[in-house]
Amino acid sequence: MEPDARQERDLLGARDVPAGAYWGVHTSRALENFQVSGITVGSHRSLIAALGAVKQAAARANRDLGVLDAERAAVIDRACQDVIDGHLDAEFVVDVMQGGAGTSTNMNANEVIANRALELLGHPLGSYHHLHPNDHVNRGQSTNDVYPTAVRLALVTALGSLSTAVGALADAFGVKADEFADVAKIGRTQLQDAVPMTVGQEFGAWRSTLGEEQARMADARSLLCEINLGATAIGTGITSAPGYPQAVAGHLREITGLPVVTATDLVEATSDTGAFLQLSGVLKRTAVKVSKICNDLRLLSSGPQAGLGELQLPARQAGSSIMPGKVNPVIPEMVNQVAFAVIGTDVTVTFAAEAGQLQLNAFEPVICHSLLQAISWMRQAFDALRIQCVAGIDVDRDHLRRTTAGSAGVVTALIPFLGYTRASEVAAAVLAGRGEVRDLALATGSIAAGDLDRLLGRDGRRTPHDTAVPAHIGE
Repeated sequence: MEPDARQERDLLGARDVPAGAYWGVHTSRALENFQVSGITVGSHRSLIAALGAVKQAAARANRDLGVLDAERAAVIDRACQDVIDGHLDAEFVVDVMQGGAGTSTNMNANEVIANRALELLGHPLGSYHHLHPNDHVNRGQSTNDVYPTAVRLALVTALGSLSTAVGALADAFGVKADEFADVAKIGRTQLQDAVPMTVGQEFGAWRSTLGEEQARMADARSLLCEINLGATAIGTGITSAPGYPQAVAGHLREITGLPVVTATDLVEATSDTGAFLQLSGVLKRTAVKVSKICNDLRLLSSGPQAGLGELQLPARQAGSSIMPGKVNPVIPEMVNQVAFAVIGTDVTVTFAAEAGQLQLNAFEPVICHSLLQAISWMRQAFDALRIQCVAGIDVDRDHLRRTTAGSAGVVTALIPFLGYTRASEVAAAVLAGRGEVRDLALATGSIAAGDLDRLLGRDGRRTPHDTAVPAHIGE
């Protein structure tokens, strides 16, 4: 009968480890010390794949430089590929909330890769005299260059999927912009009626503002591609072979397909968290913009009888346990709450970045988890907003026609013909209920009926081609 445990040792002494676990004694210590969130690093797929890529690049670089024999390098390479491919995610068991600047995560990776390599060689798990987690898998490395590099790679990967989601959401608003291009409405400032516009212009603006966010994400991804791999403990490169930073960066580019570059000052890069701050700000900016759009959607769909009632959002579920017929804008509300969480993430990242001391920031684990979680939540929330809300939005055309025709807001379009003072008199008369815009404007004698109809339309709507003042007006 196989034993249910094996014994491993570290500087603190011996510990029993489950016989079939790919992780070892260092991970076991972390499991004991960090029982906080219940979320394991293995839940962040992009981070685990990035750790596998970093270790794989290191094995290849050390082989090229002659500091790791070909047999061990090859089997470590194979084990790392299993990590990259997601076959060992369940073995990354340490909590995302951990002390040690990510040391527990790096040790977890070293042990998993070493034991998988031992298995491939036909040796028992834990027989580290054949292949060691630190001496071989971690050769020429430190947590302080492995972990931040892996975090950057993970964020670049995750950010790509978020950018795709933002682009798809922008496109969905664009479809609605085209669909409602001829539907007139009154725009508002300070929640008061302002000037005519179209529903299509409103949706088009949302499309444009999200397009700006994709550009900012591209900037953030570029900054994240500067790595400190080869810095080892504090940036001096102690224990690494000459030429290692350049060699490992080259292999990492080949493995990931990302344009990673080695920082020019590795001491500075090892303690710097500026790229994480930049990304956090971009995430907050995007979340706030989308949340504002959701506020607009909720306001424009309010009612349906006693509110603005301009937009009709898809009904997703019953809205009350007591009020029959009530339907709430639950998808925009969910997105709002994700945005609130992302704003909180930015505060967390800011404090964690500021708390770094001297040659290292010890708080990158909370930065990593916070940013990856924010990206994941945003991506899923934006997809839900696009599929379950935006795609099914309709407008109440009759309601908009009535409110636009009777609104003093359309009077602004008459200023080039009537002048500000006389146009103000017309607006005041409309607001006092003394008539409709067309009749009151004609009564001034300052504009011909044909020109007024071309400007407003017989039903009071502003036409989309009224920007030029006819040449004969005012002659």
